[in-house]
Parts: sequence; structure tokens; C-alpha cells
Amino acid sequence: MLDPKFVRAQPERIRKAIADKGEAADLDAILRLDEERRALLAQVEARKAERNRSSEEVARLKKAGQDATAIVEAAKGVGEEIRALDEKIRVLDGELEERLLWLPNLPHESVPIGSDSTMNVEVRRWGNLPPDGYTPAPHWQIGAELGILDLERAARISGSGFSLFIGQGAMLQRALIQLMIDLHVTKHGYTEVWAPYLVRRECMTGTGQLPKLEADMYHCAIDDLFLIPTAEVSITNLYRDEVIPSERLPIKLTGHSACFRREAGAAGRDTRGLVRVHQFDKVEMVKLVRPETSYDELESLVRDAEDVLQALDLPYRVLALCAGDLSFAAAKCYDLEVYAPAEQRWLEVSSCSNFEAFQARRMGIRFRNDQGRLEHVHTLNGSGVALPRVVAAILELFQTPRGTVRIPEALRPYLGGREELTPAGP
Repeated sequence: MLDPKFVRAQPERIRKAIADKGEAADLDAILRLDEERRALLAQVEARKAERNRSSEEVARLKKAGQDATAIVEAAKGVGEEIRALDEKIRVLDGELEERLLWLPNLPHESVPIGSDSTMNVEVRRWGNLPPDGYTPAPHWQIGAELGILDLERAARISGSGFSLFIGQGAMLQRALIQLMIDLHVTKHGYTEVWAPYLVRRECMTGTGQLPKLEADMYHCAIDDLFLIPTAEVSITNLYRDEVIPSERLPIKLTGHSACFRREAGAAGRDTRGLVRVHQFDKVEMVKLVRPETSYDELESLVRDAEDVLQALDLPYRVLALCAGDLSFAAAKCYDLEVYAPAEQRWLEVSSCSNFEAFQARRMGIRFRNDQGRLEHVHTLNGSGVALPRVVAAILELFQTPRGTVRIPEALRPYLGGREELTPAGP
């Protein structure tokens, strides 16, 4: 959430951010509500000052032995007016808060200008793409031939958009998760967290999924709980409504979770294989940092995600997202994409974002700065990384002429030394 004082002082910057991000928030309505609220507050202060003067006059008259009945009765009327004005302010506060939740975060000044993903800027690449003439089977086909991926049975169990890994496929999932967690904890210095998959509405609002993206979320109405779309929600909310001792910053957390997304409006897109699914596993990285360090922390967050892809020997590229492709809550974001040769395209496997104080203000996460004043932390998160498209890339990039799939060396210790995924099964 943006600071209401900032919104009031910088309306044109907010208006530009709304346009650059392609959002539809009604800034004019917010400014009108804010102006009305401040006018009512001025009326309340004037009535309270009048009531205070009346109280002083009543005290003076009583001390002089004079009748103060008329002034007392008038003061009662003023008290009623104050209560009525306070109720109007309470209603306005609720409406203003709801509308402020629809204002997007401002893009950082370094974010490229652009309206959609075609205007993202490639920052760097790593690894070698397959040679010309390499024509692997798509991941869903080789996965089925190996007997490790069964999308038909998954559909019978849960419907389309779900996956089922069997034997070596299930082992591969566990191995990837363990490799990522070990890397982030032992090399990158994160603390591991195992957090709930169901969260309260205010937690989803805190990280920015609500109210804008509610249609994409799985909602358990009877409890008003939401299945998390990413472990970012649970992990970032660990410190909601807390003042963190400044010496504890930065806080670096990582955790694995299942992730659940309806993908509303995505029907007909990427319906085959693992590219777009409703449930998937992901390892998440979260940072809570001092504001002055947050952009350096973003760069190191990206490098931590890159380390995973390099360990797996997957060719990838890093993109700086343009304003029009930024998420609602992000101030700046880098996407990491791996190459899927069967589909001949790049697949996003990680988004690393700096939200500045946007999420922390919604969640009430603060620290005391060097001057002793309370200040909101900056929050960052990044996938470290998401599994489905990584699995797709492994299955497509590392096929052998024998119909097997070579396992990246870094994963082999987690698979009992196994070097290939084979049709024989475990």
C-alpha cells in the first residue's frame, strides 16, 4: 500500500504509475475521499475546541456560583455532533482504505518503459543452447514414455491442469526441492521455514494478492482461508504487525511449498504438459531489509536464483521487466527463464522482486532506524525456483539417443547416485 500522505502530495506520479502498469484504480475518487475526510477532521477539531471552551466556561461559572445550565446543554449538542462526525470519518476511513488497496506500487526509476512483455529488456544469458538439429520429444511425451509423468491419471483425479509424478518422477521432485533448500541455506545464508499452506484474508491482502487477484485464488469460504499461490504469502507474513530490532536485518528466509492458482482467464493457453498448472511445488526466498540496501539485496537475490539454474546446468536468461509487465505490488522485477527446446521458447521459472515498503505497510512490519524512528522495512522475494518448468527443461534438454534423460550432476547425490532417468523405473 502507498502512504496516503504520499498519494496526496504526489498525485501525478501515482497517475503515471497507474497508466504505466495498465491498472484501473480510481485515483480521483481516492483524492476526493481524502479531501472530504480531512474536512470532517477539521470540523471535529473545531467542535472539540468549542467543547473545551465550554468546559472551561462551565468551570468558571460554577466557581463563581452562577448558573451554567444553558452552556452544559449546548455542550451536549456539540458532543452529539462530534459523535456523528466521528462515525462519518469511520465510514470514510473504511472506503478510503479499500480504494487505496487498489493503487499499484510505483515502478522504480530504473524500470524499463513498456506496455507488455515484448518490451522487457534482456540483461544477460548463461549456458549453451542446444545445437541446431536437436529435436527432442516434448517433456510430456518423454515423461510418459519413461513412466514418470502421468497427466491422464492426474486429470481423472483432479481435472485438467494438475500433474502426477510417479517413481523416478516423484524422486526427481524431492531431489530438486532438497537441492534448492540446501543451496539457499548452506551457501546463501537463508533460514529454512516450513509455513502453512492456508492463510487468512489479511495475509493475502498484505502481500498484494487481494483484492486484485482474488479470482485467481483458491478460497475456502467456510473458514475464509486461502490456499497460498506461493510461499511468499506465508513467509513474509511471519513478521506482520511486528517491530523488528534493526540489528536483526536483513532477515533471509527460504521455504518449500505447494502452490495453488486457478489461473482464471488462462483457458486454452499452455494446456499441455507442465507449463501452466493449478498446483505445483516451488522453493521461495524472502528478504526483509533496510530500505537503503534493498536494491543491492535484489541483485543478490537474483544471483541466488541463478545459482540454482547453474547447478542444474540449464541455459537461462535474465530479463528486467518493463513497467507494463510488472506485478501489481512490485517496484522492480527480474524474470529468469530457462530454454525449452521442444517448444523452442523460453519459460519463466523465477521472478525476483523488490516491493520496497508496499507490502510492509500493508502488514505493519517496521524497524527503528538509526535516528530511532519507526520505519517500514523493504520486502523482497524470488522463486528459488519453481519446479514444473525446470522439470520440463530437464526432460527436454537432456534426452539421450537411448530414450533416457541425463540427470544433472548436482542432483545425482539426492537420487542415490542415479545418472539417468530410465524407462525401467526405480
